[in-house]
Amino acid sequence: MAWYEPRRRVGVYYPAPLNWIVRAVREFNYRLRLALDAPGVEAAQFFAMQRAHYQRQRAADEYARGYMTGWRECFHACVEAIEDEMSHADEAWEIGALLTGGGKPPRPDN
Repeated sequence: MAWYEPRRRVGVYYPAPLNWIVRAVREFNYRLRLALDAPGVEAAQFFAMQRAHYQRQRAADEYARGYMTGWRECFHACVEAIEDEMSHADEAWEIGALLTGGGKPPRPDN
């Protein structure tokens, strides 16, 4: 067998001495195409910079998403606490009456 193509599930066969030569030529052509299609140094550096920027941007977006989620949870907890205090607004008048002398607070036993 000279080589096997897993995507097509096909084995390519040549006679015994020829299969090594055909395989070597195929490998050489593959590596030559890789070398010729590879970007230049500047392009490779530019792609690396883009990749690093994209990764930093993705991390910043994830942080911002988590920050906003936490902020919303905190805001909703504060709104619930304020609504709870507003529902007990009648107790504020009782405290006002105690402070103005309308009633005396209970004394703790010492």
